[in-house]
Amino acid sequence: MTILEHSPEVWDATRVADADRRHVWHPYAPRHGATGNLVVESASGTRLRLADGHREVIDGMSSWWAACHGHGHPALREAAHEQVDRMSHVMFGGLTHRPAAELAERLLGLINSPDLNGDPLTSVFFSDSGSVSVEVALKAALQYQRGVGHPERTRFLTWRGGYHGDTQGPMGVCDPDGGMHSLWTGVLTPQVFVPAPPPRGSTPEVLERYLAELRAAVEHNDVAAVIVEPVVQGAGGMRFHDHALVTGLREVCDETGALLILDEIATGFGRTGDVLVGAAAGVTPDILCLGKALTGGFMSFAATVTTDRVAAAVDSPDGGGALMHGPTFMGNPLACAVSLAALDLVESGYWRPRVARTEQLLREGLEPLRGHPGVADVRVLGAIGVVETIDPLVSPAVTAVLVECGVWLRPFGRLLYTMPPFTCTDEEIVRITDAMVAAVDA
Repeated sequence: MTILEHSPEVWDATRVADADRRHVWHPYAPRHGATGNLVVESASGTRLRLADGHREVIDGMSSWWAACHGHGHPALREAAHEQVDRMSHVMFGGLTHRPAAELAERLLGLINSPDLNGDPLTSVFFSDSGSVSVEVALKAALQYQRGVGHPERTRFLTWRGGYHGDTQGPMGVCDPDGGMHSLWTGVLTPQVFVPAPPPRGSTPEVLERYLAELRAAVEHNDVAAVIVEPVVQGAGGMRFHDHALVTGLREVCDETGALLILDEIATGFGRTGDVLVGAAAGVTPDILCLGKALTGGFMSFAATVTTDRVAAAVDSPDGGGALMHGPTFMGNPLACAVSLAALDLVESGYWRPRVARTEQLLREGLEPLRGHPGVADVRVLGAIGVVETIDPLVSPAVTAVLVECGVWLRPFGRLLYTMPPFTCTDEEIVRITDAMVAAVDA
């Protein structure tokens, strides 16, 4: 084929959609018989421009929660351009470079605080996706327990309603019944599941009883680590719980010898109004997983961060002598450079008043749905708005209404939710909530 045959003029929206339909798999969608996917021509700021030439929609999902600063932020683009001229990639085995070293130091400076409960985090393992960061966390926890003389501790405890990714290890700690991986029951290693956490606003007595049950489960099941999504459960149900539970989990793990793994892939870097929700609860985990907004959604990248105590046990002869993982694109310099620019945006704090204002507007816009006959619950936290319906949503029909209103959201099951970019204007947030109301009414 000539260069001309690959040009945008040849690959118009119809051809793209046809090739996509004939050849491309999409997430959680059948390969054959799938409904058509909207063709996006470009993305800028808060908007996705569709390839039909005239429609734009607000990206109310931040493209799966990652593009928190909007699409094509000038600071991220500039960082990418500067780095790509130096080197876009170099293997991380036996080599290193400034973007990775600087990012590790900057991340640890952002994460650690002297008033947090727990050892400081000191060691950063870079990978290429959130799911892999969880894989690394699970593996590190197992190696740690071997290193400290507890090879019998081979199981992980989590609460129901969670989601941690789609690769083998993370699937095992996702909800086995209500989640997306029930197909693999009997194949995945059985883990320890306790009931879903009490909802946000529960009484101290309820939280205390729940933590007591959780502690008993840790003590009786050879648990290597407790892994949870703190404060916000994401794709497993979009449920919110109290910061006090995270504080309680830290105490349980300290008392039982299990490690605490906090999966902040969805919540990290401002989504709830705090840089990290674990830190907002006054807690440092033994292992922290980060991703999504780490690069501001510019590209796929993730990090698994541990304390020195964990790293030392992993490095010991009984622990394996090294963390036994090595992604090809580990420490990718281009992703590291963009992440540094994204950290500049996080540290600037520009997003704090915007997240607070977004929370206010989401509450005002979605609260009228609380009494709707088809709605089971409405909940808002930071820049997250959720409408849970009584019956499952018919996604294509709901999507059509949303797009007609100029908004892109991705409903699933009984959940219609938004995680808009921090850069959305008041008018755009109102437009998103109006679209959600229209979709529920329809």
